[in-house]
Amino acid sequence: MKKSLAGALLALALPGLGAAPASAAPAPAPASAPAPVRAPEAAAVGFAGTVALNNCSGSVVRLPQSRPDDRALVLSNGHCLESGMPAAGVVVVDRPSTRGFDLLNSAGTRVATLRASRIAYATMTDTDVALYELTSTYRQIEKRHRVKALELDTSRPARGTSIKVVSGYWKRIYGCSTDGFAHRLKEGGWTWKDSIRYTAACDTIGGTSGAPVVDTATGKVVAVNNTRNESGGRCTLNNPCEVDENGTVAVRRGIGYAQQTYTIAPCVGTGNEVDLDRPGCTLPKP
Repeated sequence: MKKSLAGALLALALPGLGAAPASAAPAPAPASAPAPVRAPEAAAVGFAGTVALNNCSGSVVRLPQSRPDDRALVLSNGHCLESGMPAAGVVVVDRPSTRGFDLLNSAGTRVATLRASRIAYATMTDTDVALYELTSTYRQIEKRHRVKALELDTSRPARGTSIKVVSGYWKRIYGCSTDGFAHRLKEGGWTWKDSIRYTAACDTIGGTSGAPVVDTATGKVVAVNNTRNESGGRCTLNNPCEVDENGTVAVRRGIGYAQQTYTIAPCVGTGNEVDLDRPGCTLPKP
């Protein structure tokens, strides 16, 4: 599971940027040249709405039924809880919290520290998710800081979906695609269901845990980043393995995973209240 890093990873190498000299001007196109045909642009994906925790990443999120004056929710991983990683089978509901979150704008600049009022829901059973309720409403955050919440998609993403993993902790964006789905993903004593597997380009690192996984076509959050097989280990901490319907185990060294979030919406009712007894809610219960 991806949390904070050792100091050796603090220096991230940035690729060199090539640019034309200031004095150079592009040659004009011939008068008869046809205008280039541009492909439809995908939704712009930046840092706006993401947050940095002291050990992980996260994002301010809303659901289709969320209202402007509802207290906002922050999405991260269950293994990022300030109290430590919940054991398998443990579900946390309505626990007081005063945790702080650094809110970022589109450029990745911190514009505010948001404060939690409680942990609305958290678990590492079947999924790896935490939802914090803030003391601020969506309207207050947008008015004071000019930052909108990210919207959770209510549909399961398809294989091959173009995605961005947006880490507020590192202020870094990873781009790749959904390579497929792990029937079961096992890591140490935890098992997660129907996890998203990334293509190799999303080589996430510690501190990216809890980062929103954004569909680049819609700009909506389809998953929450949570782990990567770091060294080829088999089903051990930081080395998750896949188990298919027949019990066959597969180890994919260097490949990262995320937990789908479309299952959250049916469990949230009026006022952004988590209600695990709502029709269609399949999140684990205490």
